Amino acid sequence: MILTVCMSPSVDVTIELDSLNIGRMNVVKNKTVAYTGKALNVAVGVHRLGARAFTTGFMYRENGAMFERELDREGVPYSFIWNSGRVRENYKIIDKRSMLTEINDVGFAVGEERLDDLVFEVERLSSTADVTVISGGLPRGVDPSFYKRIFDAVSHRSLRIADTEGARLLAALGAGVDLVKPNRQELEQSLGKELGNREDVLSACRELVERGAKTVLLSLGKDGAVITDGVRACYSKSINVAVNSTVGAGDAMVAAAAVMMEQGADLPDILRAGVAAGTAAVTTLGTTSFARKKYDEIFAGLSVTEF
Repeated sequence: MILTVCMSPSVDVTIELDSLNIGRMNVVKNKTVAYTGKALNVAVGVHRLGARAFTTGFMYRENGAMFERELDREGVPYSFIWNSGRVRENYKIIDKRSMLTEINDVGFAVGEERLDDLVFEVERLSSTADVTVISGGLPRGVDPSFYKRIFDAVSHRSLRIADTEGARLLAALGAGVDLVKPNRQELEQSLGKELGNREDVLSACRELVERGAKTVLLSLGKDGAVITDGVRACYSKSINVAVNSTVGAGDAMVAAAAVMMEQGADLPDILRAGVAAGTAAVTTLGTTSFARKKYDEIFAGLSVTEF
C-alpha cells in the first residue's frame, strides 16, 4: 500500500477570459473547479497505475465533503484530520494572450492538537504502508520543522518520499528520506543558488543526498528528468507531446516513482516511470492526473542514458 499525506488541500479554480481588464468587468468564457492537493493527486495517480493507495491529511468542514466525493469517484480510500473553516481556494486566470495570473489563498490555521492527531495517524497508517509520500505546503502558521516531525513518525518499514521545497524540504531531509522530487526552480530556491550547466545541477542533487536524501528525482519540465543516488546518475528526455495543462505533472511523477519503488525497481525504471507519468499528465485536459493507456504508451517509447 502507498500512503499519501496531504498537508494543504486546495480548491483550484481556473477561469478563462478573452482578456483580463483590470478595474473593469470581465466575462468568464470557461471555468473549471478541481478539488485537489499534491498528495491527493499522487494517490489518484497511484490508483490509476493499478497500485493500492490510501490518503490522509488535513481537511476542513465547510467544503471538505467535495474532496471526499472526488476521491470516492476515483476509488481512493481516505481518513482525514478534520478542522473548522474551509479549504483554501486558488485562482488561475488565463486570457486569450495565454497570460496566466495566479491568486493563491492562505487558508485556515490548524491547532496544535490537530497537528498531534496527524502525526499519530501517519504513525499508525505507515505501519502497514510500503511507501509513504508527504508533499505540498503547510497550513497557515505551521513551522517548516513540522516536516521533520511528521517524517520521524513514519514507520521504518515504509519507504519515504518528500515532495516540497525550501525550508520544508530541508526539514524533511533532516529526518532522512528515500526520494525527493524537486523541479529545477525548487532546487535552486531550496539551496539558494542558481544552477547553470549539467554539472551544476548534478552537484546540487548530490548536495541533497549529502543532507539526507537517498535518491533525487529532478524534474526538468519538457526536457525530461534526472535521477541520482549520489553515485549513479541517469537522464531521460521526454517525448514531444501536445501540452494541454501542466497542473499535476509533478504529482504524477511522484505517483509513478512511488509505484516503482514499491516494486523494488532500479533507478532507470523509476526515472522512466516518472517521466512517462508526468508527460501523460500534461496531455490530459481538465484533470490533475493521467490516463493509464497514455502512460503505458509513453513509457514504452522512453530511453534512459546513464552518465
